[in-house]
Amino acid sequence: MELLFNLTLNGLATGMLIFLLAAGLTLIFGLMDVLNFAHGGLFAWGAYSGIWIYTTTGSFLFGIIGAILTGFLLGIITEKWIIKPVYGNHVQQILITLGLMLVLSEMLKVIWGPNQLTANPPEYLRGSWEIGDMIIIKYRVFIIVVGLLVFAGVQFLLKNTKIGLVVRAGVMNKEMVQALGINIKKVFMFVFMIGSGMAALGGVLFGPYSGVIHAGMGMEFAILAFIVVVIGGMGNFTGSVMAAILVGLSGSFMAYYVPELSLAVNMLLMAVVLIVKPQGLFGGKG
Repeated sequence: MELLFNLTLNGLATGMLIFLLAAGLTLIFGLMDVLNFAHGGLFAWGAYSGIWIYTTTGSFLFGIIGAILTGFLLGIITEKWIIKPVYGNHVQQILITLGLMLVLSEMLKVIWGPNQLTANPPEYLRGSWEIGDMIIIKYRVFIIVVGLLVFAGVQFLLKNTKIGLVVRAGVMNKEMVQALGINIKKVFMFVFMIGSGMAALGGVLFGPYSGVIHAGMGMEFAILAFIVVVIGGMGNFTGSVMAAILVGLSGSFMAYYVPELSLAVNMLLMAVVLIVKPQGLFGGKG
């Protein structure tokens, strides 16, 4: 019982980290029809900038805020000068964002060096709680709670605010939104900022979770994020959280019971979904 609980908790925490990256990616694709392979770079920059601020100031909260602001800034720069010239051309989007991914990764090495950096949870999130025979690690619970709060917040934004209404309308029909006199370009920028900020938040939370961060982490998590987007359904926000939890749990259990398949299980999941339901578990855009 204790083992199953710990594996589940670990899988949920990992799933929430992947969700923070994948949800922004699926929002960007759903509204803007943009394949952003540089999204993982924003995850890595959130980790490095947030951990650096946390280490410098001693405040994990400042680190989280700094990481999100870094994500916002990089999101604005990416959308305005990198993505905008290639709207509507998926091949060019893939090529230019892959190039940006490499640039972002190398810039991390230039600024913070090529070696791994250590990242520890703040004092109040270290250790664990013991309930009977079960040991509950505090930081994993913190990640799950943050992920759920972000999911609830974005859902509220999309379903209960005017900007959310515009975003959902833009996902279904961008031309109609423009015909109503709404500046769709500003909506694009807003969505890109939100998605980039979520990726950066996932990055800074990942640091203390793994204990170390490195410049190549962006590419590793970007692959997982794209797997989640495909499994959940391209452009489907709710699908992204469900698929991220599925990927996190499968990875956690497989790593313990069948370590040889732990790296391949996500690819197998995606292959099965594409065969059974090519549009993803939760359909198309939603």
